Order: sequence, then structure tokens, then C-alpha cells
Amino acid sequence: MTNFVPIFPLGIVVYPGETINLHIFEPRYKQLISECHAAKKPFGIPAVLKNAVAEMGTLVEVIEIAQQYEDGKMDIRATGLQVFRILEIVQSIPDKLYSGAIVNYPPNDMSKKTMIRKVVASLRELHKLLGVSKDFKKSDDILLSYDIAHHAGLSLDEEYELLGLMQELQRLEYLKRHLAKVLPVVAGMESLKDKIKLNGHFRELKA
Repeated sequence: MTNFVPIFPLGIVVYPGETINLHIFEPRYKQLISECHAAKKPFGIPAVLKNAVAEMGTLVEVIEIAQQYEDGKMDIRATGLQVFRILEIVQSIPDKLYSGAIVNYPPNDMSKKTMIRKVVASLRELHKLLGVSKDFKKSDDILLSYDIAHHAGLSLDEEYELLGLMQELQRLEYLKRHLAKVLPVVAGMESLKDKIKLNGHFRELKA
């Protein structure tokens, strides 16, 4: 399917199923959000990488205007719906301050096997090393790559690469390889921290 959507380019990657909080202050996006919320229509958030609007993005819908300010600014909550690919950006729309895009929606295979358990186990090991705790509010068996990607320590470019993968097993494999690369580094850092802490203190050494 191909259609037109108003777009709100941002320097973030939004995944389907993710809820985001945004503070809207620019006139063009105040207009975009007000119109989309009133008409109950979605809009697109394409990622901005290296100061350019990237090809891939995510269709989102406003689920709540949490606060409306006197000057028209607003705090909103929105949720990701599906991944799109931009075919053409429409910079000028009659009577609109915002721009839009002609997009299509690549087939997105969401099926998965047991790999999610292995990936989540590695992710929890990473979080344990870092001393952080994350509650995904779902059992491991029903988690998707989109649920955990923001918590795996990916860079913005890596998050965007994952957005462009259209099969769940590919996305899980991407996360698995990333964690396999990161875990030894973080574990080494923890070991270095322990050595630094012990430096200058009395230690019991064995021959």
C-alpha cells in the first residue's frame, strides 16, 4: 500500500508498539499534531541521521495530549504503529506549515522462534553488569525485538539499521550479535573497575 502521511522528522528511531512522550513547540508541528489528533489520523516519524531525513520511519498515532499550554505548546504521548519507507518527500502542502511524504509499508515478518529467550538472557546479563534494572512488562516468550532494542545499548545508526530489517528473526540475530560483541567489553570494564578499586589497598595474594 502507498499513501501520503504528514511527517515529523526527529533524531530518534521509533519502533512499532513503542510509546513515546514528546513536547511539541514548533508552530508547524503544533498544527500537525492538532490536526492529526482531531481527525484521529496517524503521522510519520522518519529518523534524522547526519542532518538528513532518512528513508525509513515509523507511522505513529497520538494516544493522549497530556498537557496543553496557553501558547499552543503541548505534551503528547504517541505509539508506534508500523514501519514505512519514504518514496518521496512533499516539502510544500497548501495551507500547511508541515511537510509530508509519499510512503509505502514493506512486509514485516513478526514471527519468531525461541531465539528471543537467548537474546533476553544476554540483555539481562548486560543490565546486571551495568547495575540497571528494566521491567519490560511482558513475559519473555511474547517480547519482540522492538520491545528491547532501545535497552541494548545500540547507537542511533544501529537502531536505524534494525528498523530497516523486515523479519523478526533478522532483528533478533542483529541484537544477539550486538550483545555478543558488547558483553565481553562491559565485563572487562567491570574487571578493570575492580582492579582500580583494589589499587593501594591491602590484599591477600597467593603464590
